[in-house]
Amino acid sequence: MPGLTLRKETGTLPVPALHAEPFAEAHQAGPRRGVDARRKDGYGSLRCLSGAKRNATSRKGSGHRRPAENEARKGAGMLRVFSAEEIHAALDYPRLIAALKAAFATARTESPVRQRYEVGPPGTPAHLLTMPAWRRGEVMGVKLVNVFPGNAALGRGAVHGIYVLFDGATGVPKAILDGDALTNRRTAAASALASRFLSRPDSRTLLVAGTGHLAFRLAAAHGTVRSLSRVLVWGRSAEKAVALAARLAAAGVPARPATDLSAAASEADIITCATTSTVPLVLGADVRAGTHVDLVGAFTPAMRESDDALIAKSAVYVDTRAGALAEAGDLLQPIAAGAFAADRVRADLYDLCAGRASGRGTAQEITVFKSVGAAIEDLAAAVLVAGD
Repeated sequence: MPGLTLRKETGTLPVPALHAEPFAEAHQAGPRRGVDARRKDGYGSLRCLSGAKRNATSRKGSGHRRPAENEARKGAGMLRVFSAEEIHAALDYPRLIAALKAAFATARTESPVRQRYEVGPPGTPAHLLTMPAWRRGEVMGVKLVNVFPGNAALGRGAVHGIYVLFDGATGVPKAILDGDALTNRRTAAASALASRFLSRPDSRTLLVAGTGHLAFRLAAAHGTVRSLSRVLVWGRSAEKAVALAARLAAAGVPARPATDLSAAASEADIITCATTSTVPLVLGADVRAGTHVDLVGAFTPAMRESDDALIAKSAVYVDTRAGALAEAGDLLQPIAAGAFAADRVRADLYDLCAGRASGRGTAQEITVFKSVGAAIEDLAAAVLVAGD
């Protein structure tokens, strides 16, 4: 692409700091913009120069361009690139949750159901996923995600993605954002937004089932909407559960590992599950009255994290009806078994945020929020990062 240079910077992703108030994520400085870019590293994360290096004409060590220079670069139509670090810094959860709520409430964003394409050679599964969204005449964007399970043998991650933001009036590309960071951040924020409507206000114990990259984000996001005093961490790998609990504790979260998933589920007020399981993990028999269950990980009809009994006895809500009823194995499998019906879905985030549905009905009700991801969330988050 003419005029686009990409440079590589080494570094580690900082753990978000938390305020003394339980789980309130610290507000960090917004993203530095106008990054020059020359190459993308081979591991799926866009790396950008530090502010001081990328801004040789600025005041020494300031890390920020002069306003006149920023305006000149914008006028010249420079394509900006945002790293994972910049995305996490820009998207504090209270601000992102508010933006998602506004996006769902106004319903001005058009976003078709995600498309999936098989792109691997014979005998080697690989998928390309596309998730576009737009507000006509204003802004549009698309997330491109490659899922290559065979990358494990090469020592690389299986999932790699980018998000491209465009001017909605001209179609001119405006920014490229790290896809993994954007997805993890907005997914956790969507779960927290749903929890505001569906979990009990007096919820104190959170169970995190799963130890992947999203697990840390989910714990932090849920803690911004409920005053949690205990976080239990369970994973199929006890070692990874211990490590995640330690990482959360180091960030100020009162977390500890749990070795018995059934026992932990029976103690939790909120359960958030983010795994790639194809068999039920959270069982209806283990979930007590008044619990809110947040099912995040399963995103195909063949995957599931809950059993039929849990779905059958719960008040079920989804991120979007179209997406969940096309892709969510947690719902499609109980429907096929006759344990649930599509018309029993109480509401989606459009209904909840617009006030057409009220959410939790009683303190004893079990609520389930099933999400598969929605392009409206990606667009809202990307606009917050990139600005106008």
